[in-house]
Amino acid sequence: MKAVTEKEVIAQNIFLIRGHKVMLSTHLASLYGVEARSLIQAVKRNIERFPKDFMFQLSSQEFKNLKSQIVISSWGGARRANPYAFTEQGVAMLSSVLRSRRAVQVNIAIMRTFVKLRQILSTHKQLAHKLSLLEHRIEGHDSEIHSIFETIRQLMSVPEKPKRRIGFHGT
Repeated sequence: MKAVTEKEVIAQNIFLIRGHKVMLSTHLASLYGVEARSLIQAVKRNIERFPKDFMFQLSSQEFKNLKSQIVISSWGGARRANPYAFTEQGVAMLSSVLRSRRAVQVNIAIMRTFVKLRQILSTHKQLAHKLSLLEHRIEGHDSEIHSIFETIRQLMSVPEKPKRRIGFHGT
């Protein structure tokens, strides 16, 4: 996979479930280049590394809701069990279970994506907070705000240039 494509795929496969940002076992297996059942077997052989805040299995209702939200027609055919959801810590722990070179590279890309997502969310929270403070400050100053906006509009408008006359105009 190309780095840009891989980052986009990772970002698109981070979901908010039970209040956690998670990636599903099916998507992780695809990124790692292994079968989902192989990934889960490796996890189950090392289950002590995956407490409930690192990994949990989706309920049937959660999986149904997720499928309807994402509008994906195929999740790899019929399945016996619902996928597992791995939190950021769970994904990090996968690097100790899956030791291939690809797994290490994918884990680094996933960790960077989680960090970037955290930064973006933090920025949005800061902007929302600043906007809220600004809204509280400007209450009761409607006429002043109106004149400020009118001045800004005037500054933004392009002054009309006098039209040049075309052709010969004798006196």
